[in-house]
Amino acid sequence: MCGIVGYTGMQQAATVLLEGLKRLEYRGYDSAGVAVIKDSGIDMRKVSGRISKLCEETNNGEALPGCVGIGHTRWATHGAPTDMNAHPHKSNDGRFAVVHNGIIENYQSLRDELIGKGYLFESETDTEVIVHLLEMYYTGDLKKTVLRVSSRLQGSYALGVICTDYPHEIVAVREASPLIIGIGVGENFFASDITALVPYTRNVIYLEDGEFARITPDEIQVFDLLGKIVKKEVRRVTWDVQAAERGGYEHFMLKEIMEQPHAVEATIHPRIQNGEIKLDDERMDAGFLNNINRIVITACGSAFYAGCAGRYAIESLCKVPVITELASELRYSEPMIDEHTLVIVLSQSGETADTIAAIKECKSKNASILAIVNVVGSTVAKLADFILYTWAGPEIAVATTKGYTTQLVLLYLFALYTARVTQRIDDKTYRKLLRAIKTLPRRIQESIDMNPTIASCAEKYKDARSIFFIGRNTDQAAALEGALKMKEISYIHAEAYAAGELKHGTIALIEEHQPVIALCCNEKVWGKTMNNIIEVKSRGGDVLAVTTKKNGMISSVADDILYIPETETLFTGLVEIVPLQLLAYYTAKNRNCDIDKPKNLAKSVTVE
Repeated sequence: MCGIVGYTGMQQAATVLLEGLKRLEYRGYDSAGVAVIKDSGIDMRKVSGRISKLCEETNNGEALPGCVGIGHTRWATHGAPTDMNAHPHKSNDGRFAVVHNGIIENYQSLRDELIGKGYLFESETDTEVIVHLLEMYYTGDLKKTVLRVSSRLQGSYALGVICTDYPHEIVAVREASPLIIGIGVGENFFASDITALVPYTRNVIYLEDGEFARITPDEIQVFDLLGKIVKKEVRRVTWDVQAAERGGYEHFMLKEIMEQPHAVEATIHPRIQNGEIKLDDERMDAGFLNNINRIVITACGSAFYAGCAGRYAIESLCKVPVITELASELRYSEPMIDEHTLVIVLSQSGETADTIAAIKECKSKNASILAIVNVVGSTVAKLADFILYTWAGPEIAVATTKGYTTQLVLLYLFALYTARVTQRIDDKTYRKLLRAIKTLPRRIQESIDMNPTIASCAEKYKDARSIFFIGRNTDQAAALEGALKMKEISYIHAEAYAAGELKHGTIALIEEHQPVIALCCNEKVWGKTMNNIIEVKSRGGDVLAVTTKKNGMISSVADDILYIPETETLFTGLVEIVPLQLLAYYTAKNRNCDIDKPKNLAKSVTVE
């Protein structure tokens, strides 16, 4: 959600900024802009719509000469997505420009105060109060001014500030919103996401909440909000720019679907040593786990659905009650959580605002936090007591695929590991399930290879007004994510229902040629799900079944079938989601949708 970049060096800043903003498009945005210091002034261009329009307006940056600048992609919160509301924003005296990710919660009182003092506002945004505060408090010392302004702000913000009196310097500030400094040679950068930096450098510094940096071409200084210098560790990004390119695929989403066998293998392989599961933190041992009598899984969106699917394995193997709760609900509830509760938090970006708030709520009740996250150094990772990184690599498409499957396989590993060290599973069963987990990357690849007809199925359903997904047990959990994939990239209304609940109301929605995706991969409930499929067919529905070739009966009732390889029952959810991802992809493609950047959505939801 939104993206910011900054550059100071010897190159033309606007060109670097535009390239960085392009690499942040996946985060979701509806307007964009850049500002460059030029001849003791600030030259600023901003547009509503795509970055390609901004490139046209600036002749790919050549129309804005200058070597220091800031850029922004905005996802509208305060005010419509218009040119005027786009970032950057400039002070009335023209001395300052600012870009901002996050939300200033006390902006209205600040706005009223500034208007009363004669400052003129051009936008409806909360961000504009920041640039006018900079002007109001400025006495010639940029550092002191930024400290003073930061003390007035309430909420979340990552800021990039330029000032004409400091023509080679950028100030970057972080509070509850991600911000990363990129270290170059004779040039330095900041961005809200590493993806914008990797074409230029892989040496980075992660700012913490309450820190700000002064960035010049030759120096980076980091301070706390008392103005004291903070010594920071320089980290090395382990993937390069090629990992974020499409590699010949038409869309990032398709590339990332196809990368799942490798991503799941990369997540599993290092954690199995000499026939035993070794989790990343040795403190998560038998003594700790035997003291846990309740597990809560919390997340948002697809990460939450991964938790719903993983819950079955944890409860079955660990014999501990597991509750799944949306982070946006958990933070406002009164959860039954104490020092004997383990809260498992899932987040691809590690910066999801509701998830971060849920962690803080649970920590206040003395719960232990296990984070499953993809981004090293992210806020979720820093807040957690224990961390399992998914090692999925960069995921650019807004709709997650390999992020979801790597999260889910880590839940499987956690379940089996916990059952083993707490002695709640016999050795024979442990060995059997461990072998099954090791085969999952191959099973995912087989589920891709077995279904050459997915594109034609998608053509059949592309004009549907709505699509229903049904399943039982682990199948029903996979149906939740399958329906989400369909609705978020094809814009077709899609809902997942527990198959056993059809006759309790939702079967009233089944009419002639209503598409129903029936998941029938969990062998324990085949017979029951088959009965539900027959109920749908008797009311005229069109059924696309997802099952294994072992289930020969289904061909007599389903109109179309997608197959997955036979998989250990507890782990079928990981494999059956892959053809559903492909089905959503081809449906969206047939409808000419913007697959990698679906409307109104953002990759990382850093505000409520």
